[in-house]
Amino acid sequence: MSHTTVETDYQAKTSTGRIANFVDSRVGLSGIIKEFGRKIFPDHWTFMFGEVALYSLVILILSGTFLTLWFNPSMAPVAYDGSYVPMKGTEMSVAYASTLHISFDVRGGLLLRQIHHWAALMFMLALTIHMLRVFFTGAFRRPRELNWVVGCVLFILGIAAGFTGYSLPDDVLSGNGLRIVDGIMKALPLVGTYLSLFFFGGEFPGEQLIGRLYSMHIMIVPALILLCVAIHLFMVVVHKHTQYPGPGRTEGNVVGFPVGPVYAAKAGGFFFIVFGIIAFLASTFTINAIWNYGPYDPSPVQAGTQPDWYVGFGDGALRLMPGAWPWHWEFNVLGGTWVFSVLGPLIPAGLIIMAMFIWPWLERWVTKDNREHHILDRPRNAPYRTGVGVAGIIAYGTLMVAASSDLIATHFHLSLNDVAYWLRASLILGPLVGFFVTQRVCLALQRKDRELVLHGIESGQVVQLPHGEFIEVHKPLDEYRRYKLVNFESPAPLAAQPNKKGKISFAEKTRAGLSKIWFQDRVVSVTPAELEAAHQAHDENHGSVAASDTKEIH
Repeated sequence: MSHTTVETDYQAKTSTGRIANFVDSRVGLSGIIKEFGRKIFPDHWTFMFGEVALYSLVILILSGTFLTLWFNPSMAPVAYDGSYVPMKGTEMSVAYASTLHISFDVRGGLLLRQIHHWAALMFMLALTIHMLRVFFTGAFRRPRELNWVVGCVLFILGIAAGFTGYSLPDDVLSGNGLRIVDGIMKALPLVGTYLSLFFFGGEFPGEQLIGRLYSMHIMIVPALILLCVAIHLFMVVVHKHTQYPGPGRTEGNVVGFPVGPVYAAKAGGFFFIVFGIIAFLASTFTINAIWNYGPYDPSPVQAGTQPDWYVGFGDGALRLMPGAWPWHWEFNVLGGTWVFSVLGPLIPAGLIIMAMFIWPWLERWVTKDNREHHILDRPRNAPYRTGVGVAGIIAYGTLMVAASSDLIATHFHLSLNDVAYWLRASLILGPLVGFFVTQRVCLALQRKDRELVLHGIESGQVVQLPHGEFIEVHKPLDEYRRYKLVNFESPAPLAAQPNKKGKISFAEKTRAGLSKIWFQDRVVSVTPAELEAAHQAHDENHGSVAASDTKEIH
């Protein structure tokens, strides 16, 4: 290497160092990077769903930026003159024409459209599974209640982002979905008509709807999502990660890998894996083929159209609402028409969403547990909570399936009314059965764990003792597995406590009743005395077997 080359490299490094020092002295990035780089992240596989959601969001933003450069959110009528021959000369909105232009005339446009749509589905799927993991393991408990609320807000914002993007092409499918939203808005008492006029910019479909949805989809909703993600990550850094029980894993002592360089390298590779899967799906499976539906026209109503899975519960709730009296109530009060057949499905959906937000405080109130929790629960060790979660999944899944009731009827040659009747019964009985079965299974698994801790693992060997008794040889558990099986709490129901005046309030009676429901059926964790007695019995039997001349029976 010549002297000139060395001098040039030195000058470049010096210039780069000066720029880095200039920026760091005014922003302080080095301290932030060093502090964040030392953070330990758990290496358990269940934590990866949050990463999948984050990486899918990044892919959404990148692909959406590309589509923004080509999409025209205008509802002005125009005659189509693009490459898709079957629609030559068809009158449509500029928004629909620009979507066709992206799909057939922009190089890579259709691939990016499908990547964008599949990334949205992947984002909502990973976010949902991540929230379920948080719920079933109790990671929402103090001090992470607000982080749980942020996750609930993210889920709602994800639905809003999907709905606004789903409606932009202005095709028949999205137009019919917007028509349903217009009907729901107008069914709201007192404010419904004004809300619809404000949202659509006039009577449906209005002349500014696509432009308003476009602004919400590319600016307002993404900004709120990014804000929630930033708050979530900030709280994760402040509160540290939760982790599963095990030796050496105590409150505040996270076991895993630091962000730099181990976790950063793993995360970078994982991002490309997620991107590769989404690109594979986008390259091989067609989604939202708007050219099959045509531009929006209020006159036709197509059967067989399905919303994205995470918004299907709303459509399913409307379909399952009975249309006969007394469910089909319409009456005028306070100058407005109250349509119970539309309001009815909104009430349970609102209650479920409200329950999601307040669950951390509800569980803390019932259990009177105000401690900080950094160690996760195994779902089997919280039978009531796990049962409630499974009941919610069944209810949500039933409503999602109900959104496809017409396809189920046509594909399996069934009566549409019979399908509706069975789905209604499933919506009522399914969560109850799911809760009961799940709770029983959790209790059975706890009893199995208790048996393993006290007596060990069956070895399959049967031996005869000197006095003629046949016993099966059990192998004791290792320290790690035994710790995991015994490290949980099994609180007893808390009786109602009088207040300072010596009276038991109605709220306290309610709390005590809920505590009884939650903890009446429980399995007590193995105590140290029981474990010591079991070890002594095992040692005695093992000594008798070793000292005697036994005959093994296979």
